[in-house]
Amino acid sequence: MELMEVSEKERLSREAAAARLHALADALARNNEVEFERGGLRFKVHVPDEIDFKLEIEIEDEERELEIELKW
Repeated sequence: MELMEVSEKERLSREAAAARLHALADALARNNEVEFERGGLRFKVHVPDEIDFKLEIEIEDEERELEIELKW
């Protein structure tokens, strides 16, 4: 299968970012698939019952980064 990648980066308020994370968490808890809509296209991604979860935090002088990765 060829690689298909959808990437999105935008600046949000802390509350808006939390709302998106809540929506993703709710979808993961409720279904075995997650649905995204970008640019008029709808994507459904099957998620198995068990996944690998990675949390990474980077702290530099001027910038902080919190990265969450789900992989299966």
